[in-house]
Amino acid sequence: MAAGDPLRPAAGRDRMSEPDRDLSHLAEVLGHTFNHPDILRRAVTHASAEPRAWNAYERLEFLGDRVLALAVAEQLLDRFPHEREGAIAKRHVSLVRRETLADVAHTIDLGRYLIVSRGEDDAGARASDTILSDSMEAVIAALYLDGGLAAAQKFILKHWNPLLEMDHRPPQDPKTGLQEWAQGRRLPLPVYTTVEQTGPAHAPEFTVEVVVEGLAPQRASGKSKRLAEQLAAAAMLEAIPQ
Repeated sequence: MAAGDPLRPAAGRDRMSEPDRDLSHLAEVLGHTFNHPDILRRAVTHASAEPRAWNAYERLEFLGDRVLALAVAEQLLDRFPHEREGAIAKRHVSLVRRETLADVAHTIDLGRYLIVSRGEDDAGARASDTILSDSMEAVIAALYLDGGLAAAQKFILKHWNPLLEMDHRPPQDPKTGLQEWAQGRRLPLPVYTTVEQTGPAHAPEFTVEVVVEGLAPQRASGKSKRLAEQLAAAAMLEAIPQ
């Protein structure tokens, strides 16, 4: 990494300040002793609490997404040596999606350590799956930058391996299942429409309706359009007469 890059720890900021000491417990949860604690602090700092955009978690989030994708891909290839690429890809999508990141963040109580403005705190930022998943990616990046790929992989394997082992079959997401059901009956593809968006900007909720020819429309709500579509598709599949 080039000298002067904002991702590098600033000179003279490696020693924990008073607020940073609260993050020492998070470091223990992550299983890593940080040589540069400021990196971890940046990974849990929301833009609302940091006027310098480069010093919040967004840049780290970008890197953490790639580190997670690499570690999970390597683990899947090792764990399922005889599976085809398509099946591996389905598993990978399921394991690196926003909802999975948020689940792991909740597991380690990441919201407790977030550094946010008072207004965002009062608005429920610490429980927002969107904010938690983004910060979780940033934390993975912090592990990578401070301890290398081995440190990041250690954490990822600990928390993602149980998810990987939950189902030995490649996951079939409801949208794909509904599409295949419609195609198998020579029907038009399902149509998804966002009918409502509510909630604050940092924690929106979307309501989506799915329509399939010959079936009653189904609606569902989620914290992202993708999740709402998946839930609507699942509801449609459950409503199909057997």
